[in-house]
Amino acid sequence: MWAFIVVVVCACSQALALDALPKPQGPVILTVSGNIEVTNSERGAEFDREMLEAFGFTEVRTTTSWTDGVQVFEGVLARAVLDRVGAKGSTVTATALNDFVAPVPMDHFRQYDVILATIMNGKQMEVSDWGPIWIVYPRDDYPELLGSKFNDHWVWQLRELRVE
Repeated sequence: MWAFIVVVVCACSQALALDALPKPQGPVILTVSGNIEVTNSERGAEFDREMLEAFGFTEVRTTTSWTDGVQVFEGVLARAVLDRVGAKGSTVTATALNDFVAPVPMDHFRQYDVILATIMNGKQMEVSDWGPIWIVYPRDDYPELLGSKFNDHWVWQLRELRVE
């Protein structure tokens, strides 16, 4: 009887394990590190553009504090990326290419459809215009997101998410 229970528990554990993450084939545009279960490099989980796009795009139409009028952003849900790597923690520290650092509560990624935008108004974002990745909140959909207290969480030129 105990042998049967052990076999069932082991089988269930393996079924719940996250699949291995392939290595990026193109230039790495995002690294997720820290308290994660799935990695594909010494630095953590590295993603190229194609790997991120494989999650599928979500569109967010919203205003920002840095642009005029409603902008149309496309990108992957941040929570999908964090779930894929088995992220566990309460804070995600976002780091930009210029070393700007902002702690973002993990709850934001669960509560709101925050995206890692790579496209703005139909054009792929480059480093010269907020890219290659910009953390974008659907702020026009939630009155509580309209205040400036969330502005630091909108990290553009994102290069790393560290889960703590």
